[in-house]
Amino acid sequence: MGPSIINRVVDMGALTRLLSGYETDGFSFGKAARKRRIQLFCDLITKTFQEKGSVRILDIGGTVQYWRIVDEAFLEDNKVQITLLNLPGSQAFEAQGRFSFMTGDATKDIWSELNADDFDLIHSNSVIEHVGDWAQMKRYAANIKDFPGGYFVQTPNFWFPVEPHCMTPIFHWLPKATRVWLVRHFSLGHWPKASSTDEAVETVESARLLNHAMFVALFDDAKIRKEKITFLTKSFMAIRG
Repeated sequence: MGPSIINRVVDMGALTRLLSGYETDGFSFGKAARKRRIQLFCDLITKTFQEKGSVRILDIGGTVQYWRIVDEAFLEDNKVQITLLNLPGSQAFEAQGRFSFMTGDATKDIWSELNADDFDLIHSNSVIEHVGDWAQMKRYAANIKDFPGGYFVQTPNFWFPVEPHCMTPIFHWLPKATRVWLVRHFSLGHWPKASSTDEAVETVESARLLNHAMFVALFDDAKIRKEKITFLTKSFMAIRG
């Protein structure tokens, strides 16, 4: 792979960060897209509030920062309480306002540790592609489907041309060895340059994107919605409720 090709990849990575970045206080196209996307989940919140008078959400892999895309007045009016569930060893948080924090592995039997009756809805945004191989994805999906309430699960589309984590065009379509080489030698999007080949392999394997058929197979009891950018499908959403 020649230097000119690499330069174009890196330059396009910078461009896609500008267009798609979401860890920013100002406007970004990525943030605006997520705000539109979460409206579908907000519809579930409204429905649940009308039925129960309050809404308790289990957000698997969630962060407080993510929820800033939702109008605070909406959360307050619908009496929303959110429990953020993250892996053991993740950054520790103290309960604050409407947020509480728990640790657990959603690829294992989480309902032996959590009481499903403590929650009305499950939310999971861009998490399932990080849980591991297909067997772990199936266990993750099974835990969510075993939940008696409604759920919203989102994941990026493998066939969208920009990889959403390194934000580099066609990166995820390249051979694995090429992807490892790129991560070992360059900082790409949210991924810093790896300090070793071992770290580069772990980074590349940390995100396994799904296509439509795979996502449907995992969440066969939900309605699958497509998030579009022009004629391209950027992500899939499984919605039950």
